Amino acid sequence: MSDYYTVLGVARDASPDEIKRAYRKLARELHPDVNPDASAQERFKTVTLAYEVLSDPDKRQMFDSGGDPLRGFNGGGGQGFDFGDIMNAFFGGNQQRGPRTRARRGQDALIRIQISLADAVFGAKRDLVVDTATLCGTCKGSGAAAGSEQVTCVMCRGRGELQQMQRSFLGQVMTSRPCPQCHGFGTTIPHPCTECAGDGRVRTRRIITIAVPPGVDTGTRIQLAGEGEVGPNGGPSGDLFVEIAVQADPTFERRGDDLHCEVSVPMTAAALGTRTTITSLDGPIEIEIKPGTQPGDELTVRGKGAARLRSSGRGDLYVHLTVSTPTKLDAQQTDLLRRLADLRKETTQQVTQTPGGQSGGIFSKVKGAFGPK
Repeated sequence: MSDYYTVLGVARDASPDEIKRAYRKLARELHPDVNPDASAQERFKTVTLAYEVLSDPDKRQMFDSGGDPLRGFNGGGGQGFDFGDIMNAFFGGNQQRGPRTRARRGQDALIRIQISLADAVFGAKRDLVVDTATLCGTCKGSGAAAGSEQVTCVMCRGRGELQQMQRSFLGQVMTSRPCPQCHGFGTTIPHPCTECAGDGRVRTRRIITIAVPPGVDTGTRIQLAGEGEVGPNGGPSGDLFVEIAVQADPTFERRGDDLHCEVSVPMTAAALGTRTTITSLDGPIEIEIKPGTQPGDELTVRGKGAARLRSSGRGDLYVHLTVSTPTKLDAQQTDLLRRLADLRKETTQQVTQTPGGQSGGIFSKVKGAFGPK
């Protein structure tokens, strides 16, 4: 009998992880798919047998005490081992063994809703109608009809898998596959619930009230834990995600946490200055138009923008001013404007052209009015 520690090149007090790493390293070098040499195949069998013994606590203890670790396993002295365990060590996998539970987590759900700009700024409560899977009220998630229950699968005897011994160049290889009768669950449902057809859940329409927090914007997602679909056979519910779309507002444009609007001022009011009331999302507010206001000037109203999501405070409201020039004048109005022009000594010959990039020009004001804030 070989010294399996020497075969794997590990110390006698090596940990299970050290043994696995040593086997994986040798298996990658000697596996027939990598090294077709006949001597490598024979060595691969020996290395695999050494791993089978040293990775099993009972076999390793028997080997350390001088006994035959293979006596009593698969006919005594035979090279029988579970191919799934060897593949786990070779590929680093972690295959689930035994029956799997019928209860699984439900799927997440996504709903898209539209809200007004005011609701996005201040927050709101909305009732959502959700069509989703809920726990079956008849079988309470078991999937079995009233008066019946799940029974142990007769084909796999509750193991959820079938094993088969095959001969290969590795010796006798034990392979496992999910039971075709119970599909790996280990149990069957002879009499499924007529309400849910054995799934343990049914489709139901329900109403959920959600709180839209202040400051949301288009694309914001609100997560409602446990409000998604109930899992099969009473499994935990998934989550519900609500994606926000903010409707365009006829008066205000949102840029980040700030709001922007445009106010048209009569030429005389722009020249003389005035105070006027405008509408904001908070209600009417008074603004001051300073004398000599020019087209493209802007006023800032602090704290009247959108709320900052997941933070305190609000953005600002920017009021962009335009100056409206009268287009239809009667004779008296025309005469007054001519007299004003004479008093200011303004003539058409005094019209000047300013370069577009010059600071303070109309182009720079327009750029500042509609550029990022």
